[in-house]
Amino acid sequence: MATYQVIAWKDVPAMVEARDETETVTRQLSDRFQQLIDSVAMQLGIQDQDAYLELWDRGQRQERSGSAAEVADSVVAELEARFPEFIGRAFRRP
Repeated sequence: MATYQVIAWKDVPAMVEARDETETVTRQLSDRFQQLIDSVAMQLGIQDQDAYLELWDRGQRQERSGSAAEVADSVVAELEARFPEFIGRAFRRP
């Protein structure tokens, strides 16, 4: 059994951190997620580093069966498959 957290900027995931009894594993999502984050930040006019950093968040810790590496890899695969959803959410106007 492992726990994991998704680290995201303004609800756009960027990495997954998973832990089990023996290790902690961090997996970065593909570059397209960071490009989306940068694009949204530019569109919002966020130029101040502190303002940018304030929008990073660690999601709730969740549990899943498997080793830390297996869990991190499976969560990354799920998030990668949902990329179009994150594009839509990132550019949705309130």
